[in-house]
Amino acid sequence: MDLKQYLNDQLAQVEAAMTRLFPAAAGLQPDLARHLEAMGYSLFAGGKRVRPILCLAACAAVGGDRRAALPAAVALECIHTYSLIHDDLPAMDNDELRRGRPTNHMVYGEANAILAGDGLLTWAFELLSRPAEPPIAPEIQLRVIQVVAVGAGPLGMVGGQIIDIASEGKSIDFATLREIHRRKTGALILAAVQAGALVGGAAPDQYAALSRYGEMIGLSFQIVDDLLNVEGSSAELGKAVGSDAERGKATYPAFFGVEATRAKAAEAVSEAVTALADFGPEAEPLRQLALYIKHRKK
Repeated sequence: MDLKQYLNDQLAQVEAAMTRLFPAAAGLQPDLARHLEAMGYSLFAGGKRVRPILCLAACAAVGGDRRAALPAAVALECIHTYSLIHDDLPAMDNDELRRGRPTNHMVYGEANAILAGDGLLTWAFELLSRPAEPPIAPEIQLRVIQVVAVGAGPLGMVGGQIIDIASEGKSIDFATLREIHRRKTGALILAAVQAGALVGGAAPDQYAALSRYGEMIGLSFQIVDDLLNVEGSSAELGKAVGSDAERGKATYPAFFGVEATRAKAAEAVSEAVTALADFGPEAEPLRQLALYIKHRKK
C-alpha cells in the first residue's frame, strides 16, 4: 500500500470531521468566543493525528464502517491536544513552542490555556456520547466511552503524568520508567485502537489481538519520542529538543544508550505486527502504521 497517500487521505477525513463538529462561535458572548478560539488554536495547529488514524484503521481492520468511528477519532485528538496544552504549562514542562508555534499559554495566558484544555477534554466526551451515524449499539458506545475514559484518566494518561512529574531529577528503576511510558503515552494510544475495534464490531479474539497491538505500538511511540528528544531537531519536531535531559527525566536513551533504544523500539514494533498475524490485508494499514511510528522523524 502507499502509506503516504493513506495517511494523507485519513488526515483529510479527520480534519474535515474536526472542522464540521467543532462548536461555532457565531453569536456567542465575546469571552466565550475567545475561549473557543483558544481551543481551536491548539486543536487545529497541525500534527500527525496518529491516535484518530489508529482508531479509524482499527475499525476498518475488523470490517467496520469508518464513518461511525469519526466522532471517537476526533474526541481522541481533543484529549491528546488538551494533554499537550496542560503539559506545556509553567507548572508542568514550561514549554514555549509546540507544533512550530507559541504554546497556548504564551498566546492566551495561563488561565485561558487551562480552560482551553478543560474545554477540549469535556467536549471530547460530549462527542463520544452523541448518537452516531451510522448508528452504534448503545452498549458498544458505552464501552467506547469507558475505554477512552480509562486511557485518559487517573490510571492512564493522567496517572503516567503524575509518576513522570514525581520522578523528575530522581534516580528511578526501569520498571518505573516503563510504567510512565505505558500510562502517559501508551494508554491513550491503546484506547484509540480499542475504540476503533469496538465501533467496528470486533469479535473477542480480534479485540484481544488489537489490544496487544495497541499496547506495543504505544510503547514504541514513546521510545521513539525519547530518541527524538535526543537526536531530533526543533525545526522538524516543532518543539524544543534536549528538554528531557535538562529536566532530569528518565528515558530509554538514558538507561540504554541510543543504539540499544533504537533496537527496543524495533522490538516493540515487531511485537505489534506479530499481534496482527491472524488478520488479512484489511489490517495492512495498522502494520504500516507500526513501521511509520518506528521511523518517524517528528
